Amino acid sequence: MDIAAILKEIDAAMRLSPNRGRVADYIPELAAVDPGQFAMSIVLADGTQLSVGDAEVPFSIQSVSKVFALALALGRLGDRLWDRVGREPSGLAFNSILQLEHERGLPRNPFINAGAIVVTDAVLSTHAPREYLGELLRFIRTAAGDDDIHINQGVARSETETGNRNFALAHYMRAFGNLTNAPELTLGAYFHQCAVEMTCAQLARAGRFLMGVPDMPRLVSPERVRRINALMMTCGHYDGSGDFAYRVGLPGKSGVGGGILVIAPGRASIAVWSPGLNEQGNSKLGTEAVEMLARQTGWSVFG
Repeated sequence: MDIAAILKEIDAAMRLSPNRGRVADYIPELAAVDPGQFAMSIVLADGTQLSVGDAEVPFSIQSVSKVFALALALGRLGDRLWDRVGREPSGLAFNSILQLEHERGLPRNPFINAGAIVVTDAVLSTHAPREYLGELLRFIRTAAGDDDIHINQGVARSETETGNRNFALAHYMRAFGNLTNAPELTLGAYFHQCAVEMTCAQLARAGRFLMGVPDMPRLVSPERVRRINALMMTCGHYDGSGDFAYRVGLPGKSGVGGGILVIAPGRASIAVWSPGLNEQGNSKLGTEAVEMLARQTGWSVFG
């Protein structure tokens, strides 16, 4: 199978696409990103990396950071984490407050905003924010094998200034006793977590620990790798998770910066970036590109 040729074909098709979606304009720093950019990078099981497009351009990984935060939290807290956050798909927008009201402050899963805020809050029970962010960066850098990964302070400020919905979610969970720290403290760490900046090539390398391949970084146990992948499959694209699973058949986690991390277990770690989003807040061209890749390679967890 000629993966390089497949990538070039995907890149050419995405460059010609007339409908690129809309950038996340509710975060001022993201609103200024050029929607014409596209990148895709793949790390294969033998360690070979192949990239096309703007694969060395840094972008804000946003909610893709929730994968790394979850891995870190499970390492620190184990299954106690599930006392505070569920493992079910939400079926609602990533920043919805509706289910929190019905389910008394218990978020459906760790990949919607409310759930990710709880995950951050849980880790902060044993870490100060600066220590937590330092440990998260070390985890991501180790996963990627690259120390040149940082937090974009401008994006973090932009999110703090416009994060009213996230503050509402945090205060609501605090009212039900499911937030132990002050909302300002937890959200300060959460906004900085989402502002981690990486290139597509770095993100593909950072996902290697989820491939389940012996020669790749072993940062979490094989059992937790399976569970994180399962949650990425069922919950990684918010209320578009079912559609992504149907079209692609691989676990993936998206972010409103336009990035998607996708895992083909035993085969590849895949990162794609295109800043324009679809109605569910997932990269429009990124989704189409991964669907095209899965179709041409036959990669799927369903055989």
